[in-house]
Amino acid sequence: MKFVRFLLFPFAIIYDIVTTLRNLFFDWGVLKQTSFKIPVIVVGNLSVGGTGKTPQIEYLIRLLKDDFKTSVLSRGYGRKTQNFILLNDSHVAEDVGDEPLQYFKKFKKISVAVDANRVAGISRLIAAVSPEVFLLDDAYQHRKVRGSLSLLLTKYDDLFTDDYLLPTGNLRESSRGVKRANLIIVTKCPTNITASSKNTIRKKLKRFDKTIFFTTISYHQQTSGSHRISIEDLKKYEVLLVTGIANPSSLLSFMDENKVNFSHCKFPDHHHFTNKDIQVINEQFAQLKSNKKLILTTEKDYVRLENRIEELSFLGIETTFLSEQEKFNSIVRDQLR
Repeated sequence: MKFVRFLLFPFAIIYDIVTTLRNLFFDWGVLKQTSFKIPVIVVGNLSVGGTGKTPQIEYLIRLLKDDFKTSVLSRGYGRKTQNFILLNDSHVAEDVGDEPLQYFKKFKKISVAVDANRVAGISRLIAAVSPEVFLLDDAYQHRKVRGSLSLLLTKYDDLFTDDYLLPTGNLRESSRGVKRANLIIVTKCPTNITASSKNTIRKKLKRFDKTIFFTTISYHQQTSGSHRISIEDLKKYEVLLVTGIANPSSLLSFMDENKVNFSHCKFPDHHHFTNKDIQVINEQFAQLKSNKKLILTTEKDYVRLENRIEELSFLGIETTFLSEQEKFNSIVRDQLR
């Protein structure tokens, strides 16, 4: 597979030319950018999927929701609808996408909307709910909106500096795009990351002259959904782990580290589960021999599966800053003020 992607390198050069020209046209004003009086925080990455954008958006929601009227706008990746939708209790994942539905169900004090046209979406949200701050999910390459603060995420063991442009690698644009970022957040770090490892990463990113933060993914110590089971007690169960996310490696490592007996049923990111998929999941679950067994999934997958699988549980996650959390919080709040 790697060899095949290497053979596609000429196409990566063409891709680089196209994306570079597009960015230059925005920089030169040939392509229009729209600014809003209301602060817009952009969260995104240079690579395709799996850097932890969803927990980072949730971190920002927790940080801001009590002091600012907060709205989240997403394109609603994978939804079967089009145009603008302001989420309400009647919507399901097929209508609005799994991540927006997760935000809506989890945080009642915010408004959540989907629109592929972010400029139109922001305008409609202003008219509908009068927000005081916008969070744009996965919008780093969406140059039509000029963000007030741009957070660029890159994964600890898959830094954008070590990657190549599509289709040879997984970069949506070259590292020149880092200049638009205000902050770089290195995500999914090991909780015991050493000072030496941090310094190595800082050296790799030094040429971009950006403030760098290090975060990790913290898993909840108790499942939610049909069963509330502590991680300690989860060891007594035989678990069928169902995932439809871009990169489940962190979750698999967490399960292994906590000595949970599990088998993994893996689906692609943002997968639309068919009746056949549900049948396969139920059949695999029926094959588990233990008297104490359960189906466990991710929070993102849960919003797509909760009404289709009986006795379904999920394991929640949060972004945790490994240091300088208050410095990050102050930067965000100061930008809004």
